[in-house]
Amino acid sequence: MHPAISIFLVFVGCCCNVVFLELLVTEHQGSGNFIMFSQFLFITLEGFIFTMKFGTRKPVIPLLCYVKMATMYAINVFFQTVLLHYQVGIPLQQLLRSGTLIANLILGLVMLKKSYRPTKYLSIAMITIGIAMATFASANSRSTKENLIEIDKSSSQWLSNWFVGFLLFTFALYISGLMGIYQEIVFSKYGKHPNEALYYNHLLPLPVFLLFVRDIYHHAQLFTHSDNLPIPFVSLWIPKMWAYLLGNVLSQYVCISRVFVLTSECTSLTVTLVVTLRKFVSLIFSIIYFQNSFTVVHWIGTILVFSGTLLFADIFTTPWSDFRKSPIKAE
Repeated sequence: MHPAISIFLVFVGCCCNVVFLELLVTEHQGSGNFIMFSQFLFITLEGFIFTMKFGTRKPVIPLLCYVKMATMYAINVFFQTVLLHYQVGIPLQQLLRSGTLIANLILGLVMLKKSYRPTKYLSIAMITIGIAMATFASANSRSTKENLIEIDKSSSQWLSNWFVGFLLFTFALYISGLMGIYQEIVFSKYGKHPNEALYYNHLLPLPVFLLFVRDIYHHAQLFTHSDNLPIPFVSLWIPKMWAYLLGNVLSQYVCISRVFVLTSECTSLTVTLVVTLRKFVSLIFSIIYFQNSFTVVHWIGTILVFSGTLLFADIFTTPWSDFRKSPIKAE
């Protein structure tokens, strides 16, 4: 599959995913563990059936490599789950995630001894600032404020918790970047096997969810007792929360499976760019879909992200240089 198709599916899947996630957390804000477990379980079952052929196919890449990948993935997911307990809200998390590109750039320079043109540094700075501005503006909008926990921000306890949460998130940021670098190294050594990597990265962390089994069971019951939705074309009904969860899981599968394909086709920095931009697009899509305010700051951030993306892809230089190098044919 051409990388452009994978990138398109990443954005489509992510935008659909954010809609279903918004519908889920609006009803039950603490259902994150159940949602994440459902995603991991579905992707694991799909991989077991279609990729590993019911366990009859052996992995091409050594299992130890997948253990390392899954450990980094589980650490990253776990830290992002517990961050809300340290006063690092979702808006601030989205703001801090804009630094993923910088983290990946630094790790590429240090670990892979890569070198980048000055335009790459400029484009990443523009994208990071643009996403930070858009997220900050959303964090101050009315709809986002309603989701924030009201606490006394003058207390030293809040400041201490926030600082711990900030350190945890920064660590998770670099773990995420390190995972991308490690995947690039493994694929270059053993070949491209994105579906196999997707399967093991979701299978191996599953035992972690045993820590949240009570919470998962509690929210499964809440979902079951939600209002019913009619299933089109048949005289059947389904609890609406389970319908939303199904949409979230399927869209997450479309998104993350294409991300793993991109990991095998592109450099870790390019994949990080796509993943970072998908979060930005989903943020803008969420603002438009749920009719939240779109301020001047949002527009400035959007322009910076769009311009930075074009600069990163060498849109401003490559086509013109190619045009000048190509001879002009007489008609």
